[in-house]
Amino acid sequence: MQIRSLSEAAPDRRPPAVNEDLVLTGPDFTLVLDGATAPKGVDSGCRHDVPWLVKQLAIQLAPALLAQSSAPLPDLLAEAIAGVRATHADTCDVSNPDSPSSTVSMVRLHPDHVEYLVLADSPVVMRSPEGQITVHSDDRIEQLPERTLEAVRRLRNQPGGFWAASTEPKAAYEAITGSTDLAAVDVIAILSDGASRFTEQYGHSWDELIDVLTTAGPRQLIDRVREHDATSTGRWKQYDDASVVLLQRP
Repeated sequence: MQIRSLSEAAPDRRPPAVNEDLVLTGPDFTLVLDGATAPKGVDSGCRHDVPWLVKQLAIQLAPALLAQSSAPLPDLLAEAIAGVRATHADTCDVSNPDSPSSTVSMVRLHPDHVEYLVLADSPVVMRSPEGQITVHSDDRIEQLPERTLEAVRRLRNQPGGFWAASTEPKAAYEAITGSTDLAAVDVIAILSDGASRFTEQYGHSWDELIDVLTTAGPRQLIDRVREHDATSTGRWKQYDDASVVLLQRP
C-alpha cells in the first residue's frame, strides 16, 4: 500500500509549532500517537512534558516494528510503555495519576491480513473495495459518567474507566485490537482526534472523510477541519493538533 501522512500542530498553540502528536511510518506499519494536553495548574509529578513522552514511546516502538517482530501489537506496546517508564522512574513520580499520557493507534500489514490496535480516541478507519466503511475506535473516555479533572484522574487506566499509554504497561492489553483480511481492505486511515473531529464533531460521514483523503489527500482534510475549527463554539477545545495517515492501494 502507498502511505501518505501529515501531522500539524494546533494553530493557536504557544509557543508555535509545538506538536503533541507524532506519526511514524515504515514499509509495513504506521503509528499515530496523540499526547494528552496537560490541564493548567496540574502537577503531573513528572519533569518531562507530553511531547517527550510521545517521542519516547515512538523510540521504544520503532525498533521492534522495523525488525518485523512477530510479537502481537499489545505485547510491543506493553514493552514500550515499560521501557519509557524505566527511563524516568528514578527522576519522576510515575505513580502520579496525572503523569503524561498518549493515545496509540497502530496498523501493521502482513502478507494476508492487516493487524490493528487502538488505545484511546484515535480511530482507525478502513474501507473495503466495495466501499464498506469499518471504524475501529475506543470511546471509553467519552462514556465516563463525568469528565471532571478528578473523575478523569480517578478512572484513567482503571477497570470501568478508560486506558491510555502512560506508566502502566497493562494498559496495552486493554486496547481495541483485531485483524482483517488484506484483500478486504483498499484504504486505511489512522487519525488523531484533531483530524477525526471532521466526522466526530462536525457531522460529516466517514465516507466523506475517506473520499476527501483519497481524492485530495491529508492536507485537504486538515484544511477542512481548520475551517470548521475557526467558527466552532462547541464544548471541545477550538483547535487541536491534527494527524492523518492514509494507506491506499495504488
